[in-house]
Order: sequence, then C-alpha cells, then structure tokens
Amino acid sequence: MKGGNKRIWYQSFVHPVQQAPYMKRLQAMLDSLASPGIRFEVQGLDPPDHAFHTLSEFRCAAQVIRNAVRAETEGYDAFVMGHFQEPGLLELRSAVDIPVVSLGEANMLAALSLGHRFGLVTVDPVFLPWHERQVRAAGFAERCAGVKAIAVNVAGFMKAFTDRKAYAAVRAQFEKQVKPLVEQGAEVIIPAGGLPMMLFANERPFLIDGAPVLPGIAVVAKAAEMALALKDIGGVSISRRGTYAKAPQASIDEFVARFR
Repeated sequence: MKGGNKRIWYQSFVHPVQQAPYMKRLQAMLDSLASPGIRFEVQGLDPPDHAFHTLSEFRCAAQVIRNAVRAETEGYDAFVMGHFQEPGLLELRSAVDIPVVSLGEANMLAALSLGHRFGLVTVDPVFLPWHERQVRAAGFAERCAGVKAIAVNVAGFMKAFTDRKAYAAVRAQFEKQVKPLVEQGAEVIIPAGGLPMMLFANERPFLIDGAPVLPGIAVVAKAAEMALALKDIGGVSISRRGTYAKAPQASIDEFVARFR
C-alpha cells in the first residue's frame, strides 16, 4: 500500500480496563489479520456502553464522534466503528475526512456478496427493534430474512472466552436462534456484535445447516484496508454529494468543545 505505514483507530464500545481481556484478544486478532504496513489500534470507551438502551447508544455515539475527530487530528488514516448498531454513523462520517468503516454495515454488505439473504443474531432481545430499523435504513430489508436474539451479557461473554461449558452454552443459544432464520431463507448468518464475533472466531468454517456464519471482525478489518487502498488509488474516501455532506468546521468545533 502506498504512503508507508497506516494506522487505523478501532473503536470498541467496552471499557478499556474492565473488559481488558476482551480488548487484548481483539487487539491480538486484529494484529494477526492486518496486512503489512497496517496497524489497528483498539480503543475503548469510558464510560462504556454498559446499558442496553438507545439512550446509552446515543451517549456513546457522541463519544465516538469526538474520538474520530481526535483520531484524524492525531494522524490516523482510517476509523472503524467496532459496534454493530453503529449509532451516529451518518454524523460521524460528516465530521471527518478519513475513511470510516462500520462493523454492522461492512458485514451486511459482505453477507450480500456471499448469499442472497442474510439473518442477524444479536446479543440481547432489547436490540431486536434497533437492528430491524438499522436494516431498513441501510436499504437491505428485502434481503434480510430476520433478526433473532440470544440473551448473554458482557460478563457472560467474558466467561465464555475461557470456560468451555460457558462457551458451549452460548454457542447452543446462538445455533437455536439461527435455525429458524435458515428456515426463513437466510443463506448467511451475521453475529450482530463484536463479542459474539470474537467468541466464534476460531470456528473455521462455522456452518449451521449449511449457512456460513460470518467472521465479522475479519470482515470489518479487511473492509477498512480496502477503504484505505481505494483512497490511495482514487483519492476519495467518501461522497460529499448529499447524505455525508461535510459539516461546517464551526459545527465540528462546537461539538468537540461540548463533548470533551
């Protein structure tokens, strides 16, 4: 890739200390995935997204937009929103000129290149209507077979990373929710969240009733690398024609000043 080493800010929504084991695993995985000359740097949120509620997502979105502006100022080459729900993605892309890649969008786009219809399995039932809105907003409603949910909190995922019985229990929950999606026409399954994506990353391939389960972290990492390559080749990282029109600098400055 042209231009020497590239740094990509990978924004997780978990606490950098409280969920340090997950952060370390995520960093190690991204290190293993990165192409030569690419460095992913995992960052957390403080306070993290500890409440499964749209208001908490809204607050986190403000933190993430602030961090993206900081990343651009500090010379990062791209920014990854490593949270499937991608709150504030439109506003985030309007605030910075570096490429912005989202975990949710990148995986849905990848799924549509592997099969005609996909299904989502999220981490908690509270996110069902959120993902349904997300799919409609992305224009993928006709190619989404449905959204299902397991019920595992952050602590449960942390335990499943190191405890075989806990892992098996989470996997069984996941498989139970996938089966009706396949019956409804899903040809590709997306774990809707960084935690389950990481948890299942070592299952290669991960197939349930013939439907591949996407390795979501790898998908977004390679999507970020592709965004950088396209910028090198074509000189453009985003369209400013309409949806992602750049915010006036005064608006960006006011936002950053308010959410320091």
